Amino acid sequence: MEPSIFTLIIRGEIPCHKIYEDERTIAFLDIHPIQKGHILVVPKVQVADFYDLGDEDYAAFFATVKKVARQLRTKFPAKKRIGVMIEGLDVEHVHAKVFPIDSGDEYRYAPDMSIDPDHTALAELADYLRIEEGF
Repeated sequence: MEPSIFTLIIRGEIPCHKIYEDERTIAFLDIHPIQKGHILVVPKVQVADFYDLGDEDYAAFFATVKKVARQLRTKFPAKKRIGVMIEGLDVEHVHAKVFPIDSGDEYRYAPDMSIDPDHTALAELADYLRIEEGF
């Protein structure tokens, strides 16, 4: 399997707006968010399906998803829910999309991938959302 874009981010070969990192996982802002605050949680081991993670990586992955969801709940208290999607469709590297929502329409929103990301705004949002214990 070729290294995924997430593996390149983990290696530091591609920059990201990091929210959290530990020895087994990394969390960073999606540059084409479904909703403001959309964070990707990625295990550092590259597998296509979450159920193929070893037990320790699986536990770490879901612990980070929970940690990120709680951070989003704190930072976006007006939102009704924190949505989670687990996939690996566009990138052959399992990841969870974690983001604040008020409705199913917000959960299913498809971002415009042709718009250039506003990296200044993303950097400011990353500073606001950062979980310090992982750094």
